[in-house]
Amino acid sequence: MSALHILPAQTTRGACAYQESKGYAWTVFALSFGLILSDYLSRQAVGAVFPFLKPVWGVSDSQLGALVSIVSLVVGVMTLPLSLIADRWGRVKSITLMAFVWCFATIACGLATNYTQMLVARAMVGFGEAAYAAAGAALLAHTFPEDKRSAVLGAFQSGGVFGSVLGVVIGGAVASQFGWRYAFFAVGVPGLLLAVLYPFFVRDYPVAPLQQPEADAGVNRRVRFFEVFRQVLAARSANYTFAAFGLQMGIPAVLIAWIPTYLNRFYGYEPKTSALVAAAVVLALGVGMLFGGGVADWFSKGQQRHRPLVPAAYALISALMLFGAFALPPSTTALVLLFGGALFAAAHGGSAVALLIDVTSPAVHATVTATAVLGANLLGTAPAPYLVGVFSDVANLQTALTVVPLMSLFAAVLFLLASRDYEADVVARNAAVHGQK
Repeated sequence: MSALHILPAQTTRGACAYQESKGYAWTVFALSFGLILSDYLSRQAVGAVFPFLKPVWGVSDSQLGALVSIVSLVVGVMTLPLSLIADRWGRVKSITLMAFVWCFATIACGLATNYTQMLVARAMVGFGEAAYAAAGAALLAHTFPEDKRSAVLGAFQSGGVFGSVLGVVIGGAVASQFGWRYAFFAVGVPGLLLAVLYPFFVRDYPVAPLQQPEADAGVNRRVRFFEVFRQVLAARSANYTFAAFGLQMGIPAVLIAWIPTYLNRFYGYEPKTSALVAAAVVLALGVGMLFGGGVADWFSKGQQRHRPLVPAAYALISALMLFGAFALPPSTTALVLLFGGALFAAAHGGSAVALLIDVTSPAVHATVTATAVLGANLLGTAPAPYLVGVFSDVANLQTALTVVPLMSLFAAVLFLLASRDYEADVVARNAAVHGQK
């Protein structure tokens, strides 16, 4: 007998089958995409107001970086426990509550009267956002057919980047016109409407319990938490992918947080112009993430081993182009390389998460996506912006940014290592799910 048993309801859908109707699936996607836009509007608008906060409160670059990193740190620490709660309490109810928390916390940022209050409010933004990416991805993975999984998850993740674009644009424009406080109000309020609508249009799905047979009794018992995580980490290719995904996600975090300030200091752009150009860079991130998963699906048709090789190529190209962008003096060539590096910096997202889902049991997919979020935040998005700020205080911002592409090189190596075991892990996963029940 197989060690783990999944109820048939989780495994009977065909590769081309929707959970319900195609219209319902795309309604779920539209609302989930809207919420991830709101999520990242709230998270990333702060980068556009750095030039305003520094003279007002006299803070250092490392303190500015901490306003970005604290969100990712809280997300990283809380994503697993909150995702486990979401799996048991219900993903739709959890998503609705989380959206209210991050929206009100963003509004609180605009009411802060000192740096400490701002830091606490930013931490609460992270608390509200902690499990949304995991719960939303699990919901979409269940709603859409398997053969569209990379493209849908990549498109969903791209909402984070497009939300970051809007956050930078709206934050910079509103702060320049009305003051930095109103920037937080402008990005925090719209998400409240989506939070109200979400539970009226999206239905949760029942999760088959992950069960293990008693050795002698011949009955099933619910698997304990440590056994769930043992299942999450059972595939070697998944472990390499967790680390690669986490490191590579540090690159978009750095670009979103520091490009407005970099353009202001080294290209001499005014804050509003810096925000607009930076928004275009972030838009390139989103375009890459939007299409990166679909390209991976196309290359993987009939060639399953290509699934990890595509994100490896993305990471390598991103590393080389971004190193050139920051190593060169400010110029048109450097800007072109910056846009090119941004285009590939987040393109791995959909294919990496789909790879993780391919090699793990359906009963732990929310925990799998939560573990990916944990890795992304603890390895990349939390430390990277802060460390860039620390390095900038010691040297300068351009030097700090020149070192950052090393993360992409390490990620490319890890994706290559994942490719060695991926096909065998898929076979083992399918045997466990479909072979013996």
